[in-house]
Amino acid sequence: MKCWARNARRDSPRAGLHLLLLVLLISSIASQDTTFHSQSNVVVIPALVKSAKGEVVYGLSAKDFVVEDDGVEQAVRLDEAAEGLAVSVVVAIQRGRRANYEFSRIRGLTAMLDPLVEDGHGRVAIVEFDSQVELVQDFTSNPEKTATTLKELQFGDGGAAILDAVDFSVKLLEKAPKERPRVLLLISETRDHGSQAKVDDVVQEIGRSSTAVYALAFSPTRSNILDTMQGNNLDEMSPDMNLLALAYLSAQAMRKNTPQAVASMTGGEYELFTTRKHFEARMIDFTNHLRSRYVLSIEPKSPHAGLHQIRVRLRDPGDRVVLARRRYWAEGTP
Repeated sequence: MKCWARNARRDSPRAGLHLLLLVLLISSIASQDTTFHSQSNVVVIPALVKSAKGEVVYGLSAKDFVVEDDGVEQAVRLDEAAEGLAVSVVVAIQRGRRANYEFSRIRGLTAMLDPLVEDGHGRVAIVEFDSQVELVQDFTSNPEKTATTLKELQFGDGGAAILDAVDFSVKLLEKAPKERPRVLLLISETRDHGSQAKVDDVVQEIGRSSTAVYALAFSPTRSNILDTMQGNNLDEMSPDMNLLALAYLSAQAMRKNTPQAVASMTGGEYELFTTRKHFEARMIDFTNHLRSRYVLSIEPKSPHAGLHQIRVRLRDPGDRVVLARRRYWAEGTP
């Protein structure tokens, strides 16, 4: 009897250790499974609300919004702390074709980007593109570095691979911290020239991302003709510029507007600028509206794999409109 008791006392700690390891293993697996399911289907939806006069509407709560996923209304969350979050911004600048006529305007955006990075509240990366896309500045919160990069903006070749630049920029933003709002500021003409990326692939990439695209588009035809009539760009004009050829290119460009389509898809904003003052005004709007967005989120249950259509509206809209992403891409549930 005494012998059995001694054996039991020797075996008890080992059995207890095995049981403890088993409990910890089960707990770890359960914890991992819970984390996977709670985060996998969350869809983040930045939304800007504007009045009929174009003024930003503040003070709304989650109950004021209706979000439908493929026509089915979802429970809506509103991130109350979003306003103070640092933001990740990629500025994608066209340098090809006739973009060089816009460089004097574009270089002036340094001061307008400063509010985004002051006090460490944002990081800016710069992408330049013609027929190729190049990351010329990785994310930084140093405004002097950004100013230097923009001053060194150089002419490119005859391409304007807008879709390639959007695809590259969105993938770059996906590497930024997930808790930060992600924004692409696209400065380009209206028509793509020479992209290798397929439209369907770019649509899918944008659908996977929570990136909002702001597009400031220029028409090399319209802006330069207008400045010429006003005598504002004598130092920018090429002596052999053929205005009839430019007018033809303008008509062709209006048939397809890549930046506008991308901005609309992500719930961003699109503006066409023709003068330096117009560009600066739109940039001020961009920085103001960036901080004025509501960050909504939904968590659809077992969404089907593929593209989903989103509709965001107000329960009592009145004369107010909501700018928000219109679709997202779901991988499906395992």
